[in-house]
Amino acid sequence: MTAQGAGREPAGDQAAEALRRAIMAAARATRQNRLAERHERLAEETGLPFHRSMAATHRQVAARHRAAAVLQESFARRAAQWSAGRGSRPLFMAEVADACGTRSAALVLVGEDLDQLAVAASDPLARRAQDLEYVLGAGPAHEAASGRLPVAACGTDAERRWPGYGTGLADLGLSAVFAVPLTAASGCIGALTVFDPRPGLAEEGVLGEVAAALADGVLLGADADPGLYGGADLRAVVHQAAGALSEQARCSVGDALELIKARAFAQGESAESVAERILSGELRLSTDRFGID
Repeated sequence: MTAQGAGREPAGDQAAEALRRAIMAAARATRQNRLAERHERLAEETGLPFHRSMAATHRQVAARHRAAAVLQESFARRAAQWSAGRGSRPLFMAEVADACGTRSAALVLVGEDLDQLAVAASDPLARRAQDLEYVLGAGPAHEAASGRLPVAACGTDAERRWPGYGTGLADLGLSAVFAVPLTAASGCIGALTVFDPRPGLAEEGVLGEVAAALADGVLLGADADPGLYGGADLRAVVHQAAGALSEQARCSVGDALELIKARAFAQGESAESVAERILSGELRLSTDRFGID
């Protein structure tokens, strides 16, 4: 078997798994719609508001499962083509961006302190924009996750709202962002951000529907895959480097993490790149340079 063929084998496995998840999500959508129909009939027979409310809830859940099924099926098709030697390498976030009707999209998972635990992007541009928000600690995803509300900004509004981030966004050639929180029963688990969305996207509710599908049917639940078929990158290397740097510089882990982010922003590189150089011994940082006591 050639190296190229071996590289495509996992995509075949991913295609099969994504198709299985798509079928299961579609079946769940069908069950939810049947429950909705039952409550709609009961609402007509009894006139009780309870049944109307339950019908609406089941319809909402069905829509989320259906959206998840579409994402999984689309990814399965892309993965199957790649496995057969056609098309581009499959990336789940690319399907998310397509579903949102935009070119670039990024997803972040956050912890209770809202620090980013993982990131996934549809393309390098979206990844650079999300990395910029990570090193600065401010931006649409952070605000959407902390406020649990949609956030939208463009042009000079983004620059006023998030100094540094808005300017950096413009330097990347991006003029607008729209982010929505990823919510679950346990709270907010992250945010979904699209860059340069098409006109009217914020009003259509599409992004919220996709975010709900991701939270309920992809990232959480019986068929959850938080790794998004290998497309999500953990920030573990950054936190590992922060731990090592805290020992070297004799500062707290939190201050060490800020040192790494500051270095990344100053040098225009990713936090992961700085972290890897710290762990390899290539780079040493001092608290003196950044005014940390």
